Amino acid sequence: MTNKTGTLMESSFIEKGLVRFLITERPKERNLTDYVGELLKYNVTDVVRVCEPSYTTDKLLEANIPVHDWYFDDGSAPPPEILSNWLELIEKRFGEASDNCIAVHCVAGLGRAPVMVAIALIESGIKYHDAVEFIRERRKGAFNMKQLQFLEAYKPISRKKKKKNGEACLVM
Repeated sequence: MTNKTGTLMESSFIEKGLVRFLITERPKERNLTDYVGELLKYNVTDVVRVCEPSYTTDKLLEANIPVHDWYFDDGSAPPPEILSNWLELIEKRFGEASDNCIAVHCVAGLGRAPVMVAIALIESGIKYHDAVEFIRERRKGAFNMKQLQFLEAYKPISRKKKKKNGEACLVM
């Protein structure tokens, strides 16, 4: 992907167990073709835009990649409605195929987008501090103090069901 200067920008691929995410900064109208190309490499099924819209979604929709506009304030945690939508999307996409990937972006890809991915990791059974460390290893500078406090206090909403063989199955 290209950044503000037209050079390639870095995306962060987060894969843990059955969940796969791509955290990016917000694309620009001028680099949407490259952005879509990058998304297709990772089998991205959806883009979750948690910042203000700043580009048209036509090229993404042409590539059969829907965009979910779930804006919430920079530096904060997602409100309950967005959290519910996020968990429903995760359940749907990762229940369909194991190679699906969801792309998430905010402006710089350091706050709101990593928070969404951390929530998904916590929901999948990973402890808060492990989820934060795992993301920070791949996305330097992720999270502010307010977001870290939210994640530390976050209690998973998902329910675990027992399979016949005694293994747990996560239902989000």
